[in-house]
Amino acid sequence: MALDLVTPFTKVELEANVEETGRKQVGILGGNFNPVHNAHLLVADQVRQQLCLDEVFLMPEYIPPHIDKKETIDEQHRLNMLMLAINGIEGLDIEPIELERQGISYTYDTMKLLTEAHPDTDYYFIIGADMVEYLPKWHRIDELVELVQFVGVQRPKYKVGTSYPVIWVDVPLMDISSTSVRELIKTGHNPNFMVPQPVLAYIKKAGLYR
Repeated sequence: MALDLVTPFTKVELEANVEETGRKQVGILGGNFNPVHNAHLLVADQVRQQLCLDEVFLMPEYIPPHIDKKETIDEQHRLNMLMLAINGIEGLDIEPIELERQGISYTYDTMKLLTEAHPDTDYYFIIGADMVEYLPKWHRIDELVELVQFVGVQRPKYKVGTSYPVIWVDVPLMDISSTSVRELIKTGHNPNFMVPQPVLAYIKKAGLYR
């Protein structure tokens, strides 16, 4: 079913004191995490707090379903860095299902498996504002929106409309990308304060991105 874009933002306000339903409220932040950086953690934590979620899982993909294929490092390195990044952070965890399943990581396939395995859980799938305009192109998107509630993270100067149900969350601007982190390391610079210190130590020890 084709859906047309509507007003710039369709924002759903959630009450912090919603009536207890007994269902678990869980956020999912997917990505390549090559490497994980502080903006990933900021988004995950702010969405968890602002939407009063029980927890947010960072979900590393195995092979991203993009037309422009991304080059990435071994999934074990990416998983190890995620474990170091979230260690001791309340409400953040890792969902390794796509690494375990391998193959192309279509969100619909993943979330169908998760919702079937956890029928008592409501899932909130977190994406950046730049990804919202691509929702009509997502694999089996009309079925996917029946499985999850999308959460859009707004970015300054980036406005997009959608008729898909999206909860919009504002987070502080932190203009960091995995690409910029890798480029700094490649050119002999340290991405201090861009990635968690344990992750940076791991990158150096493993000789990644040189």
